[in-house]
Amino acid sequence: MLSTQTMTDEQRKSVALEYLKAFDNGGITSTGGSILDLFAEDAQVLFPKWGLATGREQIGRMFGDLGGRLKSITHDYSHFNWIFSGADTLVCEGTSFGEHVEGPWRAGVPSWGAGYWCDVFEIRDWKIQRCFIYLDPDYGGRDTARYPWLNL
Repeated sequence: MLSTQTMTDEQRKSVALEYLKAFDNGGITSTGGSILDLFAEDAQVLFPKWGLATGREQIGRMFGDLGGRLKSITHDYSHFNWIFSGADTLVCEGTSFGEHVEGPWRAGVPSWGAGYWCDVFEIRDWKIQRCFIYLDPDYGGRDTARYPWLNL
């Protein structure tokens, strides 16, 4: 679909922030809607160890799978780094903390643990077209068999 509305970087940032805040709020947006309403019908989301979800139905299934493993998550909004491309793409680098079914986590505790992430968004017409999420999904820090230096 062709883009019909021109958006500023700050407007795209507001959509990305609404998405992150909805994720922290169990998938509910600030207006009480579903996080899926923030996505275009044919949007794509990539999450490590899950893969690529295309379309709202698959994205909903992905978020359901992820949400079933997370008891809570909070993004550290005051520490975000934003990178704007001048086009539809923006990048947000940040940290988070929360509780996973395998226990609590906080970025930096330990220094190699979960909680550091980077999201690459494409946002047009007030909808997320693409969100590729880059992070270590080992929230419990249990992948020590493959990475023996974590046992030191």
